Amino acid sequence: MRKRFSFTATAGLAALALAAGFAAPAKDAQAETWKFALEEVDGSVQDAFAEKFAELVKEKSGGDITVSIFPYGQLGTSGDLTELVQTNAVQITNASPGHLGSVVEEMQVFSIPYLLSQNDEATKKVLDSADVIYDDLGDSLRKKGLEILTMYPEGEMVWTANKKITKPADFDGFKMRTMTSPLLTEAYKSFGATPTPMAYGEVYSALQLGTIDGQVNPIFAIQEMKFYEVQSHMIWAGQQEFTTSVVTGNDWYNGLSEEKRQILDESIEEATDYIFPKQREYNKERLEKIKEAKPELEMIRLSEEQRDVFRERAEQVRDKYVEMTGEDGKRILEKLTKAFEDAEAEVTN
Repeated sequence: MRKRFSFTATAGLAALALAAGFAAPAKDAQAETWKFALEEVDGSVQDAFAEKFAELVKEKSGGDITVSIFPYGQLGTSGDLTELVQTNAVQITNASPGHLGSVVEEMQVFSIPYLLSQNDEATKKVLDSADVIYDDLGDSLRKKGLEILTMYPEGEMVWTANKKITKPADFDGFKMRTMTSPLLTEAYKSFGATPTPMAYGEVYSALQLGTIDGQVNPIFAIQEMKFYEVQSHMIWAGQQEFTTSVVTGNDWYNGLSEEKRQILDESIEEATDYIFPKQREYNKERLEKIKEAKPELEMIRLSEEQRDVFRERAEQVRDKYVEMTGEDGKRILEKLTKAFEDAEAEVTN
């Protein structure tokens, strides 16, 4: 697939040219470089995955292939990164399902609250290998020039706010920052909030200035971006694990030699195994840093009864997803729901 670059994507490509010596590689060059762009900053969970992946690729290729990592902001927005991969300017990128939903609408299924399992082992089983992800959704992505390599969670999504929130009524008039995902917008509408889509890099100042009242992210991101500094509460509602995908352009992927594709696939698989426990470790460590930096921050974990109220509201989001995506989306939702149910049954027996 070939797409016309937007202005920002063109700027990202220009930055890539300056930062990485962007040019056609010489045919007889001994080594090659794979460019890996992140949606997050240096030191993030995505960065940990990319660093491990780079280490594995270097080892498996005997140093013939290196991986250059570009943290958030260097090459543009998440949408720009997807375009850069589609056009083979970047080989690999992270792409959150919310953003990929603008390419393949059905990918927004991962934005439905209370869909993923609360059991890490069951979640890994589904995100690692479920046919509904790598065949059904994968086929739709291939038609858009993308190949999905893996998915993994980055931690439970936690609300930060400037007041206590334990029920939907507490969200009345509350401006909650969301990613630019139509279904996430619907999710927070269903919870009673006023969803406010905004770029990641703008969130801190918007919280500081009162343009928004709160945001939702995994703990490590709340700590890295210092969102806790300008908020008074952190709330665990159990509504979602933040998941990311790793994608490449299928032209580039299909053009790899058998040996290089094996290096890529094996490195992705091993990095995925590595990141599941690593992200738990990251989030635990970052929570302790938040507590140490701001001990007066109030931390609230909703009871199951309180969560059930939000869970019931989330049924509206499932209905909206099917309305938006039609029969294909309904089939994806049913298959994914069953995949999580089957995985939970398997790991608990």
